[in-house]
Amino acid sequence: MALYCIGDVQGCDGALERLLDTIGFSASRDTVYLLGDLVNRGPDSAAVLRRCMAAGDAIRCLLGNHDLHLLAAAHGARAPSRRDTLGTLLNAPDAPALLAWLQAQPLARLHDHHGQQLLMVHAGVLPAWSTSDVLGRADEVQAVLRSDALPGFLHAMYGNTPDRWRDDLAGADRLRVIVNALTRLRFCTPSGVMDFESSEAASAAPPGLLPWFDAPGRRTAGTVVAFGHWSTLGWLNRSDVIGLDTGCVWGGCLTAVRFGATLADRERLQVHCEQSQKPG
Repeated sequence: MALYCIGDVQGCDGALERLLDTIGFSASRDTVYLLGDLVNRGPDSAAVLRRCMAAGDAIRCLLGNHDLHLLAAAHGARAPSRRDTLGTLLNAPDAPALLAWLQAQPLARLHDHHGQQLLMVHAGVLPAWSTSDVLGRADEVQAVLRSDALPGFLHAMYGNTPDRWRDDLAGADRLRVIVNALTRLRFCTPSGVMDFESSEAASAAPPGLLPWFDAPGRRTAGTVVAFGHWSTLGWLNRSDVIGLDTGCVWGGCLTAVRFGATLADRERLQVHCEQSQKPG
């Protein structure tokens, strides 16, 4: 039995199939976590979702910003952008089943690996949040995604404010901060004010900002965190954080990490991807 995490697929089902073949994935034996952005910009988002659904509990997913964008587009809360490749999925005969499966996925997951905890999110976590806070905040959003309040939530989901967490936040503001942190965050201030204008590499942090995982006093520092979302960051392999978005849709690689007996025992496995979109 092996444990894997895989970075942003973004509709590149062919690359996902090749990576699963490369790692020798067996649905009866192994567990794979996909770290969000399952869909969009690549050529076959519907096939990615069908593959995940068919694998049952062997492939476990979480939501990224593009997955939420798909739900928003399906409910008329977001107009398609020029880079979207969601039309085939939205018009597929099984679109209702695919969307229902997607909206049932969480924004964060925790896996116990031989007594060690692995926290998984798409983008990042705020420094003030503990591991239990992250899971609790993600559950708040998931409850809305599974409820009749979904359309109203999707219409109110977008925006960059509030840009920091407060325990007394309520309603749409509270949910928006949670979504932005877990699915969009790259840089923040040392006190946890989020920035959404910068997507540079971590080494090129704008003045006054730093990567979320370097924020002083980050309360999840004692838990290994795996994430995607940040293609300009690329592969990051530190004792406490693992970055797995290596730009598949841009012609980079689709990357998996295989864990051994401990979370520190890691092997990187990659397949090169055909470019589906050009950066910029």
